[in-house]
Amino acid sequence: MSSIPEELSYTKEHEWVAGLDDGLTVTVGITAYAADALGDVVYVQLPETGATIESGDAIGEVESTKSVSDIYAPVTGEVVEVNQTVVDDPSLVNSDPYGEGWLFRVRIEGTPEELLTHEQYATVTSAES
Repeated sequence: MSSIPEELSYTKEHEWVAGLDDGLTVTVGITAYAADALGDVVYVQLPETGATIESGDAIGEVESTKSVSDIYAPVTGEVVEVNQTVVDDPSLVNSDPYGEGWLFRVRIEGTPEELLTHEQYATVTSAES
């Protein structure tokens, strides 16, 4: 299984969040664990720039050769950027989920709740394996 980056926060739905310590805007993606479970990603539907999202809501989809999975908002806020590169080349979700395969950026409102540390996320994934 892939390593779980220590500097990120995670959700039980297998999204990652970067930049919580840096300020008001965070970057969101799906984890390598989720990308591996999905198989070859062929389509990504992301929220629109300017959309207001609510933590826990389904806000997009990732489609693979095996299945379609929802993307859940890990934080509440406004989408300020969408990764058009990953929309054009969804395979980046598989090849570089923590780098070029990021999905969108959000200007967060309030304090994010229920995010997991890398240790907590490792426990979640080991229980699912």
